[in-house]
Amino acid sequence: MSTSTAHPGSTAPPIRLAILDDHEILLDSLAAWIDRNAPDFDLVVRAGSWLELVHSDAFPTDLVIMDLQLRESVSIGARVRTCRAAGAKVVVLSAVDTQEDRDAALAAGAVAYVTKTQPMAELIAAALAAVGRDSAAGEPAPAPAWRPRPTVPEASRPKLSDGERQALVLYADGRTTSEVARAMNVQYETAKTYLRRVREKYGKVGRPTSSRADLIRRAAEDGYLT
Repeated sequence: MSTSTAHPGSTAPPIRLAILDDHEILLDSLAAWIDRNAPDFDLVVRAGSWLELVHSDAFPTDLVIMDLQLRESVSIGARVRTCRAAGAKVVVLSAVDTQEDRDAALAAGAVAYVTKTQPMAELIAAALAAVGRDSAAGEPAPAPAWRPRPTVPEASRPKLSDGERQALVLYADGRTTSEVARAMNVQYETAKTYLRRVREKYGKVGRPTSSRADLIRRAAEDGYLT
């Protein structure tokens, strides 16, 4: 891990950074380059898998640089949404550059999409811009709000109806209750009831969902964001 600090004379704290890439050589190379050349960042997580990232005690970080394609089956959209719900901004790094992949990453909430053919300086510039370092220097990083549990026993997973599960997924995707209702073609009160029942069922198994972030956390833990 890096012990980098911000530039001399700067009052801005270092940006807590995580890197997610399942190619060990690339992960080591990227981490070493950042450690030597990017003093604005404090690399606190180097993860070779999605689960390793979200189960780290250091997650969520201020920023996650993640590879588009992992061997794991979790989609880029689900990974980005989970990080965003936790309070981490995301820069997607990819060996390919198709419009479909770029659109999927940005639509899920990634703040930048950088290809592996671009110079490292451009990746770092995108990472700095992602956290607003130029416009918000000196602002302290927010405290981590939550992190997923390492395991969720089957007994702790409430049985949701089709309507409740659909409402949860839509709401976790960033939609308002009204937008959930429109997407499901139901009345607002019906969508509200679905979400209330979801919260009640999770509450009964000891997994509270008092906030949107909590709901997204539960949806990610139980495999609904795929």
